[in-house]
Amino acid sequence: MAATTYERLKLHITPEKFYVEACDDGADDVLIIDRVSTEVTLSVKKDIPPSAVTRPIFGILGTIHLVAGNYLIVITKKKKIGEFFNHVIWKATDFDVLSYKKTMLHLTDIQLQDNKTFLAMMNHVLSMDGFYFSTTYDLTHTLQRLSNTSPEFQEMSLLERADQRFVWNGHLLRELSAQPEVHRFALPVLHGFITMHSCSINGKYFDWILISRRSCFRAGVRYYVRGIDSEGHAANFVETEQIVHYDGSKASFVQTRGSIPLYWSQRPNLKYKPLPLINKVANHMDGFQRHFDSQIIIYGKQVIINLVNQKGSEKPLEQAFATMVSSLGNGMIRYIAFDFHKECKNMRWDRLSILLDQVAEMQDELSYFLVDPAGAVLSNQEGVFRSNCMDCLDRTNVIQSLLARRSLQAQLQRLGVLHVGQKLEEQDEFEKIYKNAWADNANACAKQYAGTGALKTDFTRTGKRTQLGLIMDGWNSLIRYYKNNFSDGFRQDSIDLFLGNYSVDELESHSPLSVPRDLKFLAVTPGQKHWPMCSSGELQASEHFLLFFTMAKTLLMLPDWSKKKR
Repeated sequence: MAATTYERLKLHITPEKFYVEACDDGADDVLIIDRVSTEVTLSVKKDIPPSAVTRPIFGILGTIHLVAGNYLIVITKKKKIGEFFNHVIWKATDFDVLSYKKTMLHLTDIQLQDNKTFLAMMNHVLSMDGFYFSTTYDLTHTLQRLSNTSPEFQEMSLLERADQRFVWNGHLLRELSAQPEVHRFALPVLHGFITMHSCSINGKYFDWILISRRSCFRAGVRYYVRGIDSEGHAANFVETEQIVHYDGSKASFVQTRGSIPLYWSQRPNLKYKPLPLINKVANHMDGFQRHFDSQIIIYGKQVIINLVNQKGSEKPLEQAFATMVSSLGNGMIRYIAFDFHKECKNMRWDRLSILLDQVAEMQDELSYFLVDPAGAVLSNQEGVFRSNCMDCLDRTNVIQSLLARRSLQAQLQRLGVLHVGQKLEEQDEFEKIYKNAWADNANACAKQYAGTGALKTDFTRTGKRTQLGLIMDGWNSLIRYYKNNFSDGFRQDSIDLFLGNYSVDELESHSPLSVPRDLKFLAVTPGQKHWPMCSSGELQASEHFLLFFTMAKTLLMLPDWSKKKR
């Protein structure tokens, strides 16, 4: 039997226990969580007391320990994204965080406030868009990885076999994961972006799917998480897979993005663009080698596309990256530096063809994954493009969409969907779907890391740079500036709590939230003791003034379009 988790669940609540009932056809299992001892056991439906309060749920996200004790987190709403290979893919759209404790009378006033803050952190992460799951399909692995597995792997639970890099509730499921008998209640959840489209070219129908999987290792927000950690995990690492399903054949093309794999930082300091700082004492080669050793094991050859500026504050990072690749001397790694902003200045985005031509032969060498209707592998992808800019968002997404289109062109020709000589760019209906999907992917990744939609999406959506697009980029840059300086500390702490990078210790002698923040934060956000963020999401008057002042200052620096040559 293929690995699955229960799809239909009911939660029964009594003062002493949570009962999670499996309602799939033929199922009799009930997961029981003791609200006092926290013990987890497996039972049957007859043990559910008739006095329990009952509600439907769509999955268990997991449990977490806060100041007040344990909490159960469940999925209460879901939205169908689509189907592929006869598997339904869902987006989790709402959650509930349920306390094991029936009362908070055991807490002091300080503990009560701390617990409220930690709950706000958890709810902040749960309010982020982009949590996906399937009860019957392993979303954490690429088609190529899934094709190269053993029969034993196929029999493992979805939680056991999942790629742990992309299981965002792995920490929350730690108690359930320790008991294999309850794994059908343990639902691995992916964070990122998924879109699916049924498309037609030349009267031939195929499914086109785009999946971006965000790593939960070294996860966080823009200026608080840069570079790599001691284990070689890169900040904002995302694996993006483009899939085609036509007449039983399946093809996929995988790319990765991730922060420049050195020890560097760029902490917010109220400047519009803080200066990136490379750690002068760290052993960069150790972390660098760990990063690429793991990437080569997972993906094969690495073609690095570094899109940062080759002058100004970004130049030292480009030089250091190039030096490290040269010093490592690994024949599996190739390095290409392309100064995106210099090459495409004055809205000359047609010059991106220079980069595409430069890497065309390498892309043909890396190839793509292709399996026929009988399951025979016709082609394997031998490596990936690893793209980066400073944030691995805006410039990176533009390049990834162009590389993916080139691969898709080759795949559809080989599958017989495109005629010889036909170009994808000429297929107006599909091009609109393709460009909008990649722009939506850019926005999703950007909101999750930088707090706003992506920049440069006018090019991704339309194929050209526009003045309106520049103005929207300016607006998003302003919002990023505000969030990066005045609310990202809370966002980062929330993610660390959710992922288990920080655990609440009820034995701590003082409140972990009582440490005062930097004076410059306290000065611009009066009344906010811990994080300069309103839990309601509303801006205080001082913050309105700050945002308005910043916007006005930036707008004064915008070029006068009326003086531009028509």
